[in-house]
Amino acid sequence: MDARFTALLRPFLKHTGPDDLALTPDTDLRALGVDSMQAIELLFAVEDSYGITLPDEELNDTTFATAGSLWRVIAAQLPAEAGDGPVTAPATGADGGATA
Repeated sequence: MDARFTALLRPFLKHTGPDDLALTPDTDLRALGVDSMQAIELLFAVEDSYGITLPDEELNDTTFATAGSLWRVIAAQLPAEAGDGPVTAPATGADGGATA
């Protein structure tokens, strides 16, 4: 979770003050007041803030259950930063040697 996400999330947590709770991946969003209407508003705020669109199949109660579950769906839609892509082994030829 990044600082922008936690700052974006705080106003939607009606059962806590703006700074009196450390948000962790296990933070229960429902227990802190995120109801179905707020989840929709939160969805729009996330999509606007990050410039992404969350897939329809991820718009469910499980996604909005905890801060971590929501963050995982958001992070999956973010473009990979340069140098953060998967590490791959060099291609090898039929004889096991590296190819150019």
